[in-house]
Amino acid sequence: MIQFLRTSLLTAFASALLAAGAIAQETIKVGEFASLTGKEAAFGQSSHKGTLLAVEDLNAAGGVLGRKIELLTEDNQSKQGESATIVKKLIARDKVVAILGEVASSRSLEAAPVCQAFKVPMISPSSTNPAVTEKGNYIFRVCFIDPFQGVVMAKFAKNTLKLKKLGLLTSVSSAYSVGLAKYFKERFIADGGEVVIEQKFSEGDKDFKAQLTAIKAAGVDGIFAPGYYTEAALICQQARGLGMNLPIFGGDGWEAPQLIELGGSAVEGTYYSTHYTPENSAPAVQDFVKKFRARFDGETPDAMAALGYDSMMVLADSIKRAGSAERPKIRAALAATKDYQGVTGNTTMDAERNATKAAVVITVKDGKFKFVESVNP
Repeated sequence: MIQFLRTSLLTAFASALLAAGAIAQETIKVGEFASLTGKEAAFGQSSHKGTLLAVEDLNAAGGVLGRKIELLTEDNQSKQGESATIVKKLIARDKVVAILGEVASSRSLEAAPVCQAFKVPMISPSSTNPAVTEKGNYIFRVCFIDPFQGVVMAKFAKNTLKLKKLGLLTSVSSAYSVGLAKYFKERFIADGGEVVIEQKFSEGDKDFKAQLTAIKAAGVDGIFAPGYYTEAALICQQARGLGMNLPIFGGDGWEAPQLIELGGSAVEGTYYSTHYTPENSAPAVQDFVKKFRARFDGETPDAMAALGYDSMMVLADSIKRAGSAERPKIRAALAATKDYQGVTGNTTMDAERNATKAAVVITVKDGKFKFVESVNP
């Protein structure tokens, strides 16, 4: 009987140890939704590569809290309505502790109410529309917001490009485009500039000649077109075809190699604002660029890749500081993020869960993206 009890106790003890080991080795599941295919695939692919590199770096260093990060990625195909469905599945089926995504503000706005309702922390790498984090206290971002970006480009247009009379060309189906145009216009007019004409289009449009002809007739000396890279390239091509050899510029939605691939010589001398430049000589930036190129066949990481990397690293830092992978504790740690030194600069979450960051202005010169200037908040 004594021997039987000893054996039973030893068996129970061994089972407890195995169970404890299994718990210790259990992964921390993180969900990601991104536009891996479709019209904005360049954004999603780039951001995903940055996020994936961050996960690989973290796991190579032993993971977080002694556990490996497991990244579960879903493609929303750049389609309206897909993101909310994907996020519900990641939360309910896969039991993720947090969600990373999206680049496009419109799709982040679809997912944010779901994450807030389920109390799952969500971090957008680069959705700049202010309304995203207004969806609730579980919603964060690691990028600057459009009121700042709009001011940056308005000041750049007025002070650097010396423009006085502008035309606006805005995508009415994009929350990002509408918001950025609003903040740009307000500041440009406040600084003494004049917006003499406003024209509109919808995402997916390919013919902008009617809008551009109207803008040309208004006698502007520049065009602000806050949209995404596909439409931006076509707008530049068609403007040049109409003999409009004036400055055309936009926001971070322009940033993708496809801008140059699609636009060719028509995008030479154009400008856009963004979140980082690989030309930055800071050791953290150059280390990231080196690792990214080695991992992805010599590809140079753009701002979406850098923000994807930082979104995962800020999440990992928050889990470490929380000492837990429980969602409410992660949320509290995210909200307390201060002076996190990342690839895209110093991240501190403000009261609205937005990151206060510097912006950079990029131009296209000789078929390449070149740094122009940096603007602090």
